[in-house]
Amino acid sequence: MDLPKVHSITKKIMVALVGGFLLLFLLFHMTANLFILRHDGGAWYSAFCHFMGTNWVVKVFEVVLIGAIVLHVMLTLWLVVTNRLARPVRYHEAQKSKTHTTSKLMMWTGILIFVCLIMHFYDFYFVKMGWVKGEYMVKTEKLQSEEVLGLVQFAQQTGMSPEELVDNMEAEAMMYSEEDGEEEEVAEYIGRMRDQLAVIDIVRRAQEEGNISEDGLWIKHLTYDERQTLRKVIPESKPEPDFYYMAREKFTHWHIVLGYLFFFFVIFMHLRHAFPSAFQTLGLNNYKYNNAIEVLGRIYTWFVVLGFAAVPVLVFLGL
Repeated sequence: MDLPKVHSITKKIMVALVGGFLLLFLLFHMTANLFILRHDGGAWYSAFCHFMGTNWVVKVFEVVLIGAIVLHVMLTLWLVVTNRLARPVRYHEAQKSKTHTTSKLMMWTGILIFVCLIMHFYDFYFVKMGWVKGEYMVKTEKLQSEEVLGLVQFAQQTGMSPEELVDNMEAEAMMYSEEDGEEEEVAEYIGRMRDQLAVIDIVRRAQEEGNISEDGLWIKHLTYDERQTLRKVIPESKPEPDFYYMAREKFTHWHIVLGYLFFFFVIFMHLRHAFPSAFQTLGLNNYKYNNAIEVLGRIYTWFVVLGFAAVPVLVFLGL
């Protein structure tokens, strides 16, 4: 199958434009990640993640972002393949070039970044989509349904625990239902009560383990099974991933920290050439300010990579 015929410079411009968009996103993502370092129980970072996970504009942006990443990879591979096809016979002797090493490694660092991104998505984005298990959080008010509150209040009035109350209700109801032939209706009702007990147990565990946010608005560190229970019993509760807890827990493991530091090193190698290359491809460079672009590129690269690396390192050190 022949590849579509598009001029090489057109493909380079497309790569540069998409790459420029990703450069801006990296800066935004790095800044948001620094919220993890705040010792506020995850208030800022969780609020940020809640906004990002519920705002419809952001959801559209996520699709655009993922599309941009895939497009950037595909365009780059397309450019490499067509350039190779244009020169099927290689040089007999290696050509000496003043091209920077990072430029020669762009394709390989790009492939490594794409692989690492898939792993990063598995840790976080796939949890958000519900494709893999993680830790979750839910707004406290969402669990205060009429049935749950009614069961708790009735138990308090009778001087029994909610579990004891439901057991008594079940015993009495089953005894009368056998006479009236209403076993199925009673079983369904008792089943709903058992579901409410499961919600009460989730709240109780959170209180006992101190998993209530300081402002009391969130119940945190829910397990996957607890998330499934809430989705079944109170669909409108909509539990969200507890990314703050997940990040801090992951970065207590040295091998995960090293893996992320390697990821950031590869990003550094890629950005080192990508920043000035984008200006050159788009014709925005000039001999008068080429040095300024080079310096700006170095500042951006170091700032972004060190900002990303600071989170796993400082969390691992207990800061």
